[in-house]
Amino acid sequence: MSIAGFLVTFGFLIVAMVVHEFAHGWVAYKLGDTTAKYSGRLTLNPLAHIDPIWTLLVPFSLFLFSGGQFVFGMAKPVPINYWAFKNPKRDILLVGSSGPLANFIFAFILSLILRISAPSLLLSFILGKLIFINVLLGVFNLIPVPPLDGSRVVSGLLPNNLSYAYAQIEPYGFIILILLIWLGLLDYIIRPILIFILRLLGVS
Repeated sequence: MSIAGFLVTFGFLIVAMVVHEFAHGWVAYKLGDTTAKYSGRLTLNPLAHIDPIWTLLVPFSLFLFSGGQFVFGMAKPVPINYWAFKNPKRDILLVGSSGPLANFIFAFILSLILRISAPSLLLSFILGKLIFINVLLGVFNLIPVPPLDGSRVVSGLLPNNLSYAYAQIEPYGFIILILLIWLGLLDYIIRPILIFILRLLGVS
């Protein structure tokens, strides 16, 4: 991937991350938590969701160290006050799943546009790339390793005692993710699910 290719992919990644984080904030707000709203995060403005390290430095570093083969990153997490929820266990699950679900819904809408219209080659490329990155971001975030959204879903499903024990691995979450990436295991986890969903959307 060239520098130009990196910038294009990075731009699409920003769009997917904004959709993802906005969904977290919107669902939390609907469930009674106004933290995201009053933190200025209940917006589709990309600047509100950019984290200097995870949104800018990490994608560029991955691009360099992988020889242009891999670009990925994360937005600044939306602040959530779990004490504001009426049913914290259920609502944590709903907020956690809302980000990936928003990416999947966005990808589905884009796939419909791709199917029912007759887009130009450029628009087909843009839509296809956006679909791919949204599905990838959604699948990646459902991995049950803290602080990814999948861990919130698992915590909401587990009994309280197991949920508490499971939460104890959160300080080691990034180390676990780095090891999974370094060992190449993350690819084995994500790729089959990614391909399956893309085929369902008719874009693989």
